[in-house]
Amino acid sequence: MFCDSCIKSIKYLFSFNQIKIQKIIPGEVTVLFDLELHTESQIEEILSINGFKVIKNNEEILVEQIKIAIIELIHKSNNMNSIIRNSDYLVEKLGYSYQYLSNIFSKKENRTLEQFIILHRIEKVKELISYKELTLSEIAFKMGYSSVQYLSTQFKNITGLSVNQLKKTENFNRISLNEIYPKLFSLLI
Repeated sequence: MFCDSCIKSIKYLFSFNQIKIQKIIPGEVTVLFDLELHTESQIEEILSINGFKVIKNNEEILVEQIKIAIIELIHKSNNMNSIIRNSDYLVEKLGYSYQYLSNIFSKKENRTLEQFIILHRIEKVKELISYKELTLSEIAFKMGYSSVQYLSTQFKNITGLSVNQLKKTENFNRISLNEIYPKLFSLLI
């Protein structure tokens, strides 16, 4: 639950079902519910039917917090990715060593944290290319790549297309954030 639409959906669902929200932020919602009206399992079912997953395990919660932090850094913070290293951002945001975060992420997701970050960076690059407002050099800088060559090489390795091939494609395939990696959007309770 990262995007504004997801938060609006949760607010609507809970309002419709007379469930009061105490706090809602990306990836987390705290509810006040009347046991005479709802049980915890009923609330979980309402969420599940609508595509949200309730997470209670501390390690899984941390993994979701990592995902949210990466999405904030890459997709929401304008040019921050070129200023701060991903590892430094995660350590500061979540308060754990990068090695610990990376190990937990790999253990729970069967994919490295670095792979997850790369997929998001490449998707953001595709978005920036589609706007046709920045040069490839500007995109490389904005996304924290050391050079256009490094960006181009990583782009081709991930997408199978060169950046120039992508630019020539009229309607190239962009991937929504929740499709970049399964289980990306979950709800923490």
